[in-house]
Amino acid sequence: MVVHAEIRMVHRGGSKINFREPVITHDSRFLLCAAGESVNVYSTSTEEYVHDLQGHTDLVTGVVLNPSNHLQVYSCSADGTVRLWDFTDAILIKTFIIGYPIYSIYVSEKHGGVVFLVVPMANYKSSELFQLVAVHLPHSGDQEVEARELSAVLCDVSHHPGAASFGREGEYIAAVKGLQLEVFFFKKQKSYRFSLKSGMKKGAKNAFTCVSCHPKEDCIATGHEDGKIRMWRNFNQKKEYTYSTLHWHHGAVNTLCFTPEGTNLLSGGIESVLVHWHYTQENQKDFLPRLGAAITHIAVSPDGSLFCTSHSDNKITIIQSCVKVSAVIQGLVKGDGVWTNLIIDPRSKALVLNGKPGHLQFYSLHHDKQLYNLDIVQQEYIHEEGLDQFEVVKAAFDARGDWLATVEERRKKGAELEINLKLWAYDELTQSFVLNTTVTAPHEDRITAMFFSPSPETTMLVTTSLDGHFKAWLLADHSDANAEGFWACDFVGGYHLLKPGCCSFSADGSLLSVGFQEVVTVWSPASWELLTTLSQPPGAIRDLCFGRLSCSKYLLGASTKNQLCCWNLLTCSLEWSTPMDVSLLQTDPLSENIAAFCSQSGSSDLFVFKPSEPRPLYSQKALCTGKVQHAVFAPRDQMLESCEEHSWCPLLLMVDDSVAVTPFYLLLGKHRGQQLEKQEALTNPMAERTQLPQGSIAIKELLHTPAHVLPSASFLCAMFVRSLLISSSSAR
Repeated sequence: MVVHAEIRMVHRGGSKINFREPVITHDSRFLLCAAGESVNVYSTSTEEYVHDLQGHTDLVTGVVLNPSNHLQVYSCSADGTVRLWDFTDAILIKTFIIGYPIYSIYVSEKHGGVVFLVVPMANYKSSELFQLVAVHLPHSGDQEVEARELSAVLCDVSHHPGAASFGREGEYIAAVKGLQLEVFFFKKQKSYRFSLKSGMKKGAKNAFTCVSCHPKEDCIATGHEDGKIRMWRNFNQKKEYTYSTLHWHHGAVNTLCFTPEGTNLLSGGIESVLVHWHYTQENQKDFLPRLGAAITHIAVSPDGSLFCTSHSDNKITIIQSCVKVSAVIQGLVKGDGVWTNLIIDPRSKALVLNGKPGHLQFYSLHHDKQLYNLDIVQQEYIHEEGLDQFEVVKAAFDARGDWLATVEERRKKGAELEINLKLWAYDELTQSFVLNTTVTAPHEDRITAMFFSPSPETTMLVTTSLDGHFKAWLLADHSDANAEGFWACDFVGGYHLLKPGCCSFSADGSLLSVGFQEVVTVWSPASWELLTTLSQPPGAIRDLCFGRLSCSKYLLGASTKNQLCCWNLLTCSLEWSTPMDVSLLQTDPLSENIAAFCSQSGSSDLFVFKPSEPRPLYSQKALCTGKVQHAVFAPRDQMLESCEEHSWCPLLLMVDDSVAVTPFYLLLGKHRGQQLEKQEALTNPMAERTQLPQGSIAIKELLHTPAHVLPSASFLCAMFVRSLLISSSSAR
């Protein structure tokens, strides 16, 4: 029976936290940033995720503090709404329905009750022309309010949030686009436009990239594609304007930001360096280098004590007064592609995939944070277009997580392909992987697949390549007892000069299947004997996987001719086949289930089945648009709760028991004798179980006592911490 149940899609993380400029609260305790359809709140001191603000139904495109209330924040979204939040308690206060997709939001203390938004000039998202409008937020007791009265301020503006800025405490707003700077004065209700030539000299790139206005004086700083910064003055009239030029960046200036008092100007670009310009002495500047990736946004706390920079590798760096980095909030790094597939680290249960160029990132799905980066290439990355550099294209872990294998390759124009196979050993002391063996040119052509044997009896790695061979690598013992072993090639196999494209080990490691174009071969890793070849309908084998547990006698293969085949290895015959365009097969390591992703009509369908049964256990049509490229069964951080009676009854008892043994219960008046009696009952199975208390009187008294009567929280906290410490007398 096919179950067409509703699938529960859970967003596990990976949102772009560098999509828009972050915001630091007035007390510098929290940092807020747009993250997909929500706003994430982080602690600036611990860099830990606190909570998120959920409510938008489309991409969040801007976050700004409410200038009239320091504990509130506005967010805007492509869903056409502006939402007002209490960010400390994650409470949605009010939703203002604008009716148009919103791409940027600006506020000024001088313009109370008004937000400035960038919306399309036409009626919907397809428009490529945008305008800056002022929206008066109506005062209403309703939680959802329509704010349809929009008054245009500037037409034909950039939708990029760094392309507009308020100046001189909100007296004017400046916007840049292309080669034009436009300044709108609110008192005069008049705007002035200033243009630059496309190229004053050969190689010049004068196009504007960003703008920032001085908060106290009439000065506008603009960034340009050629790395120059222009400081505009006397722009309240059309003809007598002036500008001076600052130049340090060799690439485009991505972002500019004045400090709250206007004493300094901060700039950032592709160089990964925060440049600190002194406003009164423009030729004097300070640097904070080696921030790791190109700077895309800069924000400063309202008191000027903290700076933060967003980076192109989905990272936010918190800096103390341009002196030192105090915290780093790292999101999921999106590289040029996921060449390594999605892998689960057996030790940390982290998701492992390509990250920064030449690196693997270990990412916690349950906490939505990056654990660490592993530098695979171990070469300095040069930020220059068109330069051929090594890329990590394959990675695999052994069953225990003791070994990591990686493949890196580089193809130069007019030169042979360079390939390195590296084996990494896990170091318990450093809690990371250390390079053990490097094999230069392990194959003569690109490696197509790489897997470790799951057998606990041997440590074996198998690689397949377009050179027509597959190779088995074994960990050899070193003659020196104190030295670690090294890896060496143990066997080279092939089949009639055909090119292998995929391989798979059986669950116990006793069999290895290798797909040579249209032929499936089965080998014995113990003797490297070719056991059998399997026939199948025409088409090259795209993917192979063995069944597990009770279905271990089955081997499944997906072909390029839209066929999914299942062979019985006991009879060496085709058990069943079905016409399916399977783009990916994935085996559940803890059950007999296999997931198959099929492409059909521009979307992907999901089927979960057992090889022994002809019908799927579960199916989901139109799971997502496009073709699923990679998938992996991820471990849960907790066991899945069952609804069966024998499962949930002990759970209820366990929850009830936990009330009496909380630290606060022990702290606020009960003796430890009850705890000792429980321990004796647990250690002695024949002892009679004492009746556990139904609740804690002390906790009830604590919860029902008026707050002004209780001791201070710091006093209770100190008592609680002391109760957890082991006394020196008991330690002896």
